[in-house]
Amino acid sequence: MAWRFKASKYKNAAPIVPKAEACVREISVGSYQTYGNNIAASAAFMAFNWEHSGSSVAVLPLDDCGRKSKTMPLLHGHTDTVTDLKFSPFHDGLLATASQDCLVKIWHIPEKGLEQSLSDPEAVFSHKQRRVETIGFHPTADGLLYSTAAGCVALFDVAAQKEIFSNNEHPEVIQSASWREDGTVLATSCKDKCVRIFDPRAAGSPIQMLAESHQSITDSRVVWLGNQTRILTTGFDAARLRQVIIRDIRNFNVPVKTLELDCSTGILMPLFDADTNMLFLAGKGDTTINYLEITDKDPYLIEGLRHTGEQTKGACLVPKRALKVMEAEVNRVLQLTSNMVIPIMYQVPRKTYRDFHADLYPETAGYRTDLVASEWLNGTNQAVPKMSLDPAKREHGDEPIVPRLGPKPFSSNTGDVSFDKVFAVPVAPGSHENISNVGQENCSDVPAPGAKPDLIVEIEIQKSHEREPNVAGNGNGNGVQKSLTTSERRKSSADDDESSDKIFEQNSESSGNSTEGEDRTDADLRRFSAVRSSIAERRRVYESRSKSQVDDKAQSPVPLRRESSKVEPLKPSQQLGGNSNVMPASGIDSKRISVPEGKLMEEHRQRGNGAGLKKSATEAAFSAASTKRTSTVFGKVSKFRHLKGTPGHKSTHIENLRNLSRQIPGECNGFHANHERVAVPLSGPGGKIAIFELSRPGRLPDGVIPSLVNGSNIMDFQWDPFDAQRLAVACDDGIVKLWRIEEGGLSEPTNTPQGELTAHLDKIYFIRFHPLAADVLLTASYDMTIKLWDLRTMTEKCALTGHTDQIFDFAWSPCGKLGASVCKDGKIRVYNPRQSETPVREGNGPVGTRGARITWALEGHYIVCTGFDKVSERQISVYNAQKLTAPLNTASLDVSPSILIPYYDEDSSTLFVTGKGDSTIYCYEITDEEPYICPLSHHRCSSLHQGLSFLTKNHCDVASVEFSKAYRLTNTTIEPLSFTVPRIKSELFQDDLFPPTRITWSATLSAEDWFACNDKIAAKVSLKPEGMDTLSSKQQVPALAKKPDHSNFGSKSEYESNKQQEIQKSVSARMEYTTKLEQDEMEGVDENEWQE
Repeated sequence: MAWRFKASKYKNAAPIVPKAEACVREISVGSYQTYGNNIAASAAFMAFNWEHSGSSVAVLPLDDCGRKSKTMPLLHGHTDTVTDLKFSPFHDGLLATASQDCLVKIWHIPEKGLEQSLSDPEAVFSHKQRRVETIGFHPTADGLLYSTAAGCVALFDVAAQKEIFSNNEHPEVIQSASWREDGTVLATSCKDKCVRIFDPRAAGSPIQMLAESHQSITDSRVVWLGNQTRILTTGFDAARLRQVIIRDIRNFNVPVKTLELDCSTGILMPLFDADTNMLFLAGKGDTTINYLEITDKDPYLIEGLRHTGEQTKGACLVPKRALKVMEAEVNRVLQLTSNMVIPIMYQVPRKTYRDFHADLYPETAGYRTDLVASEWLNGTNQAVPKMSLDPAKREHGDEPIVPRLGPKPFSSNTGDVSFDKVFAVPVAPGSHENISNVGQENCSDVPAPGAKPDLIVEIEIQKSHEREPNVAGNGNGNGVQKSLTTSERRKSSADDDESSDKIFEQNSESSGNSTEGEDRTDADLRRFSAVRSSIAERRRVYESRSKSQVDDKAQSPVPLRRESSKVEPLKPSQQLGGNSNVMPASGIDSKRISVPEGKLMEEHRQRGNGAGLKKSATEAAFSAASTKRTSTVFGKVSKFRHLKGTPGHKSTHIENLRNLSRQIPGECNGFHANHERVAVPLSGPGGKIAIFELSRPGRLPDGVIPSLVNGSNIMDFQWDPFDAQRLAVACDDGIVKLWRIEEGGLSEPTNTPQGELTAHLDKIYFIRFHPLAADVLLTASYDMTIKLWDLRTMTEKCALTGHTDQIFDFAWSPCGKLGASVCKDGKIRVYNPRQSETPVREGNGPVGTRGARITWALEGHYIVCTGFDKVSERQISVYNAQKLTAPLNTASLDVSPSILIPYYDEDSSTLFVTGKGDSTIYCYEITDEEPYICPLSHHRCSSLHQGLSFLTKNHCDVASVEFSKAYRLTNTTIEPLSFTVPRIKSELFQDDLFPPTRITWSATLSAEDWFACNDKIAAKVSLKPEGMDTLSSKQQVPALAKKPDHSNFGSKSEYESNKQQEIQKSVSARMEYTTKLEQDEMEGVDENEWQE
């Protein structure tokens, strides 16, 4: 048993997360329902899905960092979501992508990365109208690619561009596949809950073994544990607990190890390193990445240090030859989040990092192989030669291993195959070499037939470097410009900044000519980036040139336009003529090369020399951007940014709650409070609701809790907003019971309500009181109708139809005229109940079917909806109430089964959202300009809560700068929760935080008036307490700045003197000071002693 206590070298490997400056930031990543990891990495590049649709792919250098532009070059190759992407293990620039558009495409990334967006792949393979799920390269054979679509496994020879194997024996969708390290067999996991061992070269059926695996049809993953006889799978059991199972193919039907983790909807992506036996489990939607070490004996899985950080959208491992071995980095995980790519380094602690620690780095699989796809298919097995990671044994020492970017796939219909085209490293599309070589069929320098492919690659790389000076020299001969490198572009942009600063300073006093006026906007925007170090100074300059107005939202952040000038030079007449903005209609190359508009503008400006050029659409867009309000450019700073949630003192809590009900439907908030009492549902038969008086906090006595006995299961309940003693309870028998709570609260259980309303013949989803009219109640039922009732006469007034599925929620607009509903059919509907029983507007809502909530914002101009996306991720969406076709913006939170319940404070425009079982209250500000949802400081509670209920504005303690107050229900307590804004002068009334508020605690009109369409606007009242001064009245407004008088320049103004005196007084009042000096306490000497 001594092996149990043998310490592993990697046991204490610690995740090290870099600072935000070292990460790729401000990217756009959505939530994709795919079986892929959404990100891949080679030793030179990283690639990941881009934007919400995921049909484009971003490719960046592996060591890239910093903010990324929305207009960065991308791979625009698919018409639907990219489901999986992988790099070749032998060529760092060879990328394969699979998509829902049934295509697999092969891309070649130039050595310097993407400088222009690409839309033409090197090779395309089709799966015949079946969505492609996964792809991957063979670990030992160069140019061999597998892909899965539905139940089909296909193999492709990339060099020959043909399919060489196909099998359809899987009965369901293949969810994951993994090659053994020696490349002999493939392991697959399928939706039929089985795992298989698959040998494409076997005679007869390629399925060699089959065993039952995870007992859930949701996503599962499989990974082969190196060259061992074991495989590892992740998935879900029948109870939806996440599982990890290890199997040995020598006894395939019996699992070696089964590890059950937690209950979450995110599939665990297994990332395994065969050299160190380190396993990383990253769950989609999780904020943690688990590290485990796999052993040969029990317990098989040993847990290491866990990383907790951002929410994961995807993850992958970086190849070993790209690691920083001199820093003891044994693995690196690239974590893809919604807006960042975070490189997480796993480092083994050592006393010194000056030497290479050979014990941490066994020889790893190299990047050269002599085996090709056709040889492997004929039965040849050949291991990939190992390589050492020791810098002393490398050709270039400590420098990174030179990326291998070729070969570029090529197929010829004739027998004459050019090795230069097959194995040479291709240049970037649109560059001089690519255009000048169009139409050439053969190369004069053909290597010897016996030369190895890798040797040919190195020869051609050297040749391409030797040809570069000549190419640069010929750049002006045909009018075609060579693609600039990243460093060249940075240098040119820096030169442009200097020149634009000079132009701006020279032209700031005079208007200048028309050409300078057109260029000034672009120059001003560029000079902000590097020259002006002070944000305040930049903002002042910007405000002097901007107009305070809101522009319409653009259709695209920055449009892309094909640049035919890079393919065919313009004629002199076209360059200098009056119609210079018209592009030639013929002679354009078939390659679709899209270039950012900013680059086009600069080149057109250089070619035209500013003579007779009209403003392009992009320049007009830049001019329009300059008129946007300052908060859009520099970021809006909210007054409530640093709001603080503070729970009440323990003496204000109601404690010793018992028997809380956990069976309340999802449409019910499960807890409701007013300023006098709270209602809490209790478990057990009879549909009991306990009523607790807030005026009597403390520990509840043991025994029976006085409650309202409804006799049927409770579906929803709500306090009357204008009567703190009336409670409406909806039951599953379609009856709404109205209870009246006497002063002092309940003393004993009661089953006699004040009134009963038989609203529906089926169950009721929820009930809602009208926000302005008294005695108006709305009910929504399983019969998919919504009815409005007059509680004075207990009669039905109108019914709303149009829903085709379960109704999740309904919310009244602030004016009380309209209402909005969200339904399980994925639709948001707006009703005008007194005018029409059908919706007046309809649009697309959350796609998830778990539940949703809806509320109005910004005086009824916007609608906020919370729900789930198709991968069960919680989201908050903002809609224009007049245009419900698509949300203006959507903020993703996390993966959790609980529905986000919103509360909107209209005075501060603050949105509070939380769910049952959460411990965090998320806070956002809803604005009328992008991004529409601005995150504020979230409040994290010390325990989980079962419900949250907010009070009306008149019960906030404005003297303590409390702008919202709520009661929070936990498993055993009811706690008050106060939301405040930190202010220095809290003794004054903060009138900038507390505008006059609408009176929502008393009725504005009666039910009769409302049903008769006699609408009234709710009155507003000031929350300012008597005898309290306002902040605005105490703030001294400085006099307008006069022209400085140079004759009296040295004297201070009266305002500055008064301000300094006030500061001195305030400091003196807060500090204890004395006029005594330290030497006054010392004993002196006589004068004659000094003379002596």
